[in-house]
Amino acid sequence: FVQLDRTERIKNCQDPEFSKKLVVDYYFEKVQKLKFEVYDIDNKSFDLNDDDYLGGIECTLGQVVSSSVFTRPLELKQGKPAGKGTIMVNKVFVWQNMGSLRLSGTKWHFWFSLSISSNAACVEDRDTFCKSDPFLEFYKQTDAGTWQLVYRSEVIKNNLNPCWRKFSVPLQTFCGGDFNKPIKVQCADYDSDGSHDLIGTLETTLAQMQTAAAASPVELECIHPEKKQKKKSYKNSGIIRIKSCKIETEYSFLDYVMGGCQINFTVGVDFTGSNGDPNSPDSLHYISPDGINEYLTAIWSVGSVVQDYDTDKLFPAFGFGAQVPPSWQVSHEFALNFNPSNPYCQGIQGIVDAYRQILPQIRLYGPTNFSPIINHVARFAAHSAQQGTAAQYFILLIITDGEITDLDQTRQAIVNASKLPMSIIIIGVGEADFKAMEFLDGDSGVLRSVTGEPAARDIVQFVPFRQFKNAPQEALSRTVLAEVPKQLVSYYKWQGWPP
Repeated sequence: FVQLDRTERIKNCQDPEFSKKLVVDYYFEKVQKLKFEVYDIDNKSFDLNDDDYLGGIECTLGQVVSSSVFTRPLELKQGKPAGKGTIMVNKVFVWQNMGSLRLSGTKWHFWFSLSISSNAACVEDRDTFCKSDPFLEFYKQTDAGTWQLVYRSEVIKNNLNPCWRKFSVPLQTFCGGDFNKPIKVQCADYDSDGSHDLIGTLETTLAQMQTAAAASPVELECIHPEKKQKKKSYKNSGIIRIKSCKIETEYSFLDYVMGGCQINFTVGVDFTGSNGDPNSPDSLHYISPDGINEYLTAIWSVGSVVQDYDTDKLFPAFGFGAQVPPSWQVSHEFALNFNPSNPYCQGIQGIVDAYRQILPQIRLYGPTNFSPIINHVARFAAHSAQQGTAAQYFILLIITDGEITDLDQTRQAIVNASKLPMSIIIIGVGEADFKAMEFLDGDSGVLRSVTGEPAARDIVQFVPFRQFKNAPQEALSRTVLAEVPKQLVSYYKWQGWPP
């Protein structure tokens, strides 16, 4: 552990409330271990070796952010309570552009986007033989009094009555959060060589633009300053109409997690014959003397991150592609604990234990069908979606060694699941050809069903395990989980459900 920061010192108090904000970058896809330590300091020395240690806790940042109130009893060392003392961490999260979030206090800060739809009437014709090619530029006023460009619209070709597309800009970027701060709008006639001709300018405020409505737009005169000075008869170079201007909250992943959204983690394990005899060292299911194989490493890597976001730590785990006792029929969604009515395992260790116990009891067979287990999880996601709240999100981890046999059915299952609060992670183990997995990932284009129906969202992330054989364990989880926050937010935004 490396010390990041300290709170202020509070004198003669057994129930202190610290006000100093401690800043920590947050990444969903990593396990970030934290240690909080409390000391009684009676001197001016910075060194803590001569101060009384009152107790501390170890946890993960994921545990902190996924708890409505994070409270833990202080311990002198692991398992040894430090009297009756407890520590409580209050939180606030501010979204950072680089994908990190900061833990820094006791209030919520929301990130807003500004949506504006505008058009212009009778924009002055700047060209001799054709109509104008107008575009808009929005500027905010800085503290120094200068103008800073915050948005440039598209160019509307050959049009004296253009209507520009609606756009969104973060509120802080647009006007620094000050609704009455001057905003300059400049309309110009586009020229390909960059020598754009000014049509006119105007000044307004966000407060004024917010009064716009479809039935009564805000109309602002576009004035060319030189023409106004030269011609007494000059009125304007056109009217800019603000048809709508709305402030919309852009919720982050952590807004949903802190709002109580539970992330449900399900594992599907490939037990097809192409994995090889589990008793042979050549098999992908062979458990080495140090107790691991690629399947177990993948389960631990992803599960250790996701488990912090599920309060009951009960995770359903299934196998597919094996003959299962007592009938020895091939199954593509059998519970690893052999309890179909209660397939839940206690924590990630429970999944690992169930996997170890089932290996000698089944016969690896085939084919490799994904659709049954995808549809299984999708049924639960569909039931949750019917509640109409951002309460539960589902992550399905499929670990497989080869080609998909039911590709058409899997494509349809994924397209259906894309309309649900659900993400699918596929990790390919071994040296097989994973072209079908890469196709399902959809990075090269929108995934479509056999009938041509497009996926509503990109919900599949595929990675081959071989790329991470010699990398730290967190490298795998970082890659496969990096898209989940965006996928979760995109679903709830699509549905219009706040945290």
